[in-house]
Amino acid sequence: MGPMSALTRTEAQLRAQLLDVHHYAVTLDLTSGDDTFGATAAIRFTARTTGDTFIELKPHELLSATLDGHPLDVAALEDNRLPLTALTPGPHELHLDTRMRYSRTGEGLHRFTDPADGHTYVYSQMFLDDVQRVFPAFDQPDLKAVFEFTVTAPDHWTVLANGITTRTGETGTGAAIWQSAPTPPISTYLAAVAAGPWHSVTTEHAGLPFGIHCRRSLAPHLDADADEILSVTTACFDRYQQKFTEPYPFDSYDQAFVPEFNAGAMENPGLVTFRDEYIFRSAVTDTERQSRAMTISHEMAHMWFGDLVTLAWFDDIWLNESFAEYMGYQTLTEATRFTDTWTDFGVTRKPWGYDADQRPSTHPVAPAPEDVPDTTSALLNFDGISYAKGASALRQLVAWLGEKDFLAGINTHFARHKFANASLDDFIDSLAAHTDRDVRAWADAWLRTTGTDTLTPRVEESPTGWTLTVDRDGSRPHRIAVGVYDRDGRDLELRELLDLDVPSTEVVSADGNRPALLLLNDADLTYAKIRLDDTSLDTVLRGLSGIPEALTRAVAWNCLRDMVRDGELSPHDYLATAEAHLPEERDLAIVQGVLAFARTEVAVRYVAPEARTAALGTLTTIARDLLRRTEDGSAPGMRLTAVRTLIGSATQPDTLDAWLADDTVPGGPALDPELRWRILARLSVLGAIGEPEIDAALEADPSATGQEGAARCRASLPTPEAKAAAWDRLFRDDSLSNYLFTATAQGFWQPEQAELVRDYVARFYPEAVALATRRGPAIGEAAGRYAFPVYAVDETNLKAGHACLTDPDLIPLLRRKLVDQLDDVARALRARTAAGS
Repeated sequence: MGPMSALTRTEAQLRAQLLDVHHYAVTLDLTSGDDTFGATAAIRFTARTTGDTFIELKPHELLSATLDGHPLDVAALEDNRLPLTALTPGPHELHLDTRMRYSRTGEGLHRFTDPADGHTYVYSQMFLDDVQRVFPAFDQPDLKAVFEFTVTAPDHWTVLANGITTRTGETGTGAAIWQSAPTPPISTYLAAVAAGPWHSVTTEHAGLPFGIHCRRSLAPHLDADADEILSVTTACFDRYQQKFTEPYPFDSYDQAFVPEFNAGAMENPGLVTFRDEYIFRSAVTDTERQSRAMTISHEMAHMWFGDLVTLAWFDDIWLNESFAEYMGYQTLTEATRFTDTWTDFGVTRKPWGYDADQRPSTHPVAPAPEDVPDTTSALLNFDGISYAKGASALRQLVAWLGEKDFLAGINTHFARHKFANASLDDFIDSLAAHTDRDVRAWADAWLRTTGTDTLTPRVEESPTGWTLTVDRDGSRPHRIAVGVYDRDGRDLELRELLDLDVPSTEVVSADGNRPALLLLNDADLTYAKIRLDDTSLDTVLRGLSGIPEALTRAVAWNCLRDMVRDGELSPHDYLATAEAHLPEERDLAIVQGVLAFARTEVAVRYVAPEARTAALGTLTTIARDLLRRTEDGSAPGMRLTAVRTLIGSATQPDTLDAWLADDTVPGGPALDPELRWRILARLSVLGAIGEPEIDAALEADPSATGQEGAARCRASLPTPEAKAAAWDRLFRDDSLSNYLFTATAQGFWQPEQAELVRDYVARFYPEAVALATRRGPAIGEAAGRYAFPVYAVDETNLKAGHACLTDPDLIPLLRRKLVDQLDDVARALRARTAAGS
């Protein structure tokens, strides 16, 4: 059977004009094999007029199909479409009986056997158009229907679904039958089921059942964090209930932490699925706990933004993701102990948006409908623009509109479109009902345009004072704060915070000496690149850690990051600034964000190969300074970050060997599985260990995480044989799961091994194209993200990559990843040249 045909927007519109879909009764048999499962669907719908249409399914085998009791020709199934011809006006019932194939790539119904204890789990991931891999459906977001699942599963399993599930009987053959309660009308991509011998922690809150679930081998780790997870969940739930006039629309709230999940989480109503790395097996920083809490808050926001009111077509994906991103951060700040979330957003998420918005693949937050002509193109827009830029735009909208009118507009939107679909125009109409401001013009300027504006201060001094004018390179209106800072010894003291609209003819003027620092976008309320005048840049480079507020320091660090990427600041100056100020930094999110950019970008792409050892030496110095600063145990997260940095920047094995032998870092922490595998991976890169040590470590930790760690280590070994074996696993072994593929790819390319893998750079492109064609979008995306030779910042890589972009077999999702990766390589090469590094 050929590849799936992408549904076009025109096809979806025509089908929505013809059909009203009412109800899906889906029956799944999960007891009939390791490779396939039984799936039947009884679908009730109404045809408004006479017409032809089709239903989507991607079966291993279509056993039978009937429409209103009359058999359909199963041989008519072509690609993923079964024609339904000459429908007559009125009600119809379609029955399809299939065998479907389990997934190993996180698409459809994914099946995973835990190497730690042999237990098996399955869970669905229907988004964006993968419901048809699980059961037949009219697969488009504006054909909402009621869903009910009947699932036959092994007797010791628990079945979860969108609605409350009940065990209703036994088969007499070691299996049980489970029935889910019917859902309200939801889109096909939101239907969900998860089954296995889950370890569960349940409670009741606000009259509803709440549950958190994970595989049994992670039970002790879930139990250790259950109070925190449930506390965040219920606090956010209560806050959303206060913000929104529409009550929570579903009958329960389950959160399942599932293995080998491709995304961070998925907002299935009543059954949110998360990657189970959020069940921490090892020590983590409080910022990482905050990230988990943010994901919980983000997905809960989707119960309203996306589930209660759903986009009509995927050009409006921002109505889901931008809102959930903004609301997730804002509500977490308001409702939990994580009160400084916007600093983390500014230093980690927002750069994701800035980077995406400067690539050739950029697109508006709300693209024109014709620019999202089918589901394949829609999948390309789940990126830093739809999430981080869109959330930043909404934050600016709130600053401009006021939170009261913003929330009033949102609640009107929910009331008008609950359990239905809506578009950008619908949302703008809802906002406009509560303000005299021209929100449509705001939307045109912010949501329909691409690229980043750049704001630059122009400061003029006179004998009696100084003036400030803000120049804008771009087209959007901005409401910003300008921080005016004076020196106070080593620190900087806020003189005043100025509110300013840009563009504006307004000139800020003041008497006396000009301030040491004028920082545009203080408080980070808009989305724009900022620049510094010469005096302010010198102040930031020498005094950044003395800026009093963490969010302000995040704005300054982002400015320096942008300057490195644009070739306006030497990467060596960036590293010197980090060395000077990170040991004094109090905010963990900033330390982690700056070190991540320094380690994965500056030391890999932006410094020349001959300067990499020195760059790693700077990172090692920073890490050792942080370790000395945290010897008293008062900042365990900062200390853990320092240990991770020291491991990743080690150029000699001695220190790591000693830590591994002692099973601890002097002064703490003790080595847990995550730190052990980090050390082993670095020692593998350095050639200090081999297969015997990796095998012994895997025997000691045979978990799924251990399997991934071993795969990463084996691929990192600096021998021709290890690289050839890893390459074969990546591009020849189609049984390799999505997570093991990623781990192997992460280990393969190492800057220290450039000569060893030089010939693989050109090989990557045709082999990645063939792999993506054979295994599909999820593995194709992973190949473009993780198996790409990121360290090869040279014209040879660019030439091979651009030639690949003309390959007619290149699938769109891999093409998008390659366009982005190649643009990042070209940018780094330009920056190296400009900075003379």
